[in-house]
Amino acid sequence: MDEKSVDTEVAPFRIDVPQADLDDLRDRLARTRWPDQLPGVGWDYGIPLEYVRELASYWRDEYDWRVHEARLNGFDQFVTTIDGARVHFLHVRSASAGAMPLIITHGWPGSVVEFHKVIEPLTNPTAFGGNAADALHAVCPSLPGPGLAATPTTPR
Repeated sequence: MDEKSVDTEVAPFRIDVPQADLDDLRDRLARTRWPDQLPGVGWDYGIPLEYVRELASYWRDEYDWRVHEARLNGFDQFVTTIDGARVHFLHVRSASAGAMPLIITHGWPGSVVEFHKVIEPLTNPTAFGGNAADALHAVCPSLPGPGLAATPTTPR
């Protein structure tokens, strides 16, 4: 076993995207040079240009990154290194004695954001009309690549 495979340090993590990065994204979206599209093809040749333009407009003018950043920062987050790659994960512990851990994984190109509505009912079922005996500890790793986990540097 090589040395990078045994790095077990787990460090707390907090999302904190610099405002300059958000401003840069907004500026780049505003300066996008849009291609032409064949008329009347709809989704036959991929995502329609008008749909992409609407999505970019939403990200540029309406999406509030800080609201979503705060929501994710409301959960305990950590990073560690596994086989040389940085891994990000949420680890939300239940207050219920005897809670079992549950690993929840997302697909690609998803993220742990997909779980923000189910984590609390899983870890604190009594707050949602459930039984404390059904409480779980939620462990939600971010898959390597997009989002908060590092992009792999070598093929596996």
